[in-house]
Amino acid sequence: MNLINNDVYSAVAAPAAAPPKASALGQADFMRLMTEQLKHQDPLKPLSNSEFIGQLAQFSTVQGIGELKDVMTGFGNALTGDQVLKGASLVGHSVLVPSAQLALPAEGGTTGVVMAPGSGTVSLAITDGSGAVVRTVLVESTAKGEQRFAWDGLDDAGQRVPPGNYAVAATHVDAAGRATTLSTYVDAVVESVTIGSDGLYLNLPGLGTAPLDYVLRVGKAST
Repeated sequence: MNLINNDVYSAVAAPAAAPPKASALGQADFMRLMTEQLKHQDPLKPLSNSEFIGQLAQFSTVQGIGELKDVMTGFGNALTGDQVLKGASLVGHSVLVPSAQLALPAEGGTTGVVMAPGSGTVSLAITDGSGAVVRTVLVESTAKGEQRFAWDGLDDAGQRVPPGNYAVAATHVDAAGRATTLSTYVDAVVESVTIGSDGLYLNLPGLGTAPLDYVLRVGKAST
């Protein structure tokens, strides 16, 4: 959905809309009503101080809610502008996001990260659309923590595979032979940003879209 008005000149030249007529009572209207109420009250049962103060308090509450609404509207508009600036600053940068898919480009390879629970061997099985394993990447882990992996786009026979999406599954095996399934995080370059009603969405080539809060790390801009 295109949210941008392409006809910039007509937007600039358009006459300003007439201000809407007030449909709610203002402070002057309220004071006029209070004055009329005092002038026409029953002399035998005059308005008590507590009732008068209660009406003033009600008016102050309603007026405060209206002012708060205006403040929140301005705050929301400011946040939208801030989101636009954030999105523009991310385009072209590399981000690390959780994904069980690898997007292999036409040239070069792809990289990512796993979090090893300790020392041992991390085995990454890369499979094509039919589920066949095209490459197994082994990464030695010497301690608990982040371990980077890279796939050069070659299969186990050393042949270049077609570009596209490939699934990746990581398993950690410690010295005792205990196997642990790991989550995978991949590097991707932000192609563009979509500003949704609930925040920013990063458009990552080959991987689709990812919410901004999925990003674990932002790297340098690609050259």
